Amino acid sequence: MKRTASAHWEGDLKAGKGNLSTQSTVLDKSQYSFGTRFENGKGTNPEELLGAAHAGCFTMAVSAALGQAGFTPTSLDTVATITLENLTVTGSHLEIKGTVPGISKEKFEEIVKGAEQNCVISRALSVPITSTATLL
Repeated sequence: MKRTASAHWEGDLKAGKGNLSTQSTVLDKSQYSFGTRFENGKGTNPEELLGAAHAGCFTMAVSAALGQAGFTPTSLDTVATITLENLTVTGSHLEIKGTVPGISKEKFEEIVKGAEQNCVISRALSVPITSTATLL
C-alpha cells in the first residue's frame, strides 16, 4: 500500500504560504504558513498533522490489542502532543482515555504501553514516545 500527500509553497519562509493535500482529499489545499507553524495563524502545520497521524495510529493499535486480549472498547480518545524544540521534533506524548468493559486498570495500562511503542507511526519515529492511560 502507498498513500500520497502533496505540498505547494509560494514565496519566502516568513511571508510565503502554501497548502497541503492528501490522496483521500481529507486535506484539499489546506493552508499552512510560517504563522500557522510557529505562531497562532489560521491553518495547519506539519507537527499538528504528525500528532493527528500518531493519535490515530496509536488508538487503532490499542483497539486491536484490546480485541486480541478479548476486550471490546466502548470508546477510546487520544490526544497526541508533539514537542518541537529548536526546529527539531523531540518527542510525542500520547494521552488515552478509554471505556473498556471488564478490563482492569493494570491490563489497560499494559496494553497501552505495548501500543505506545508498536503502532506503525511510533515505529517510524526516532524520538522518545510516552503515554498515559486513564480507564473511565
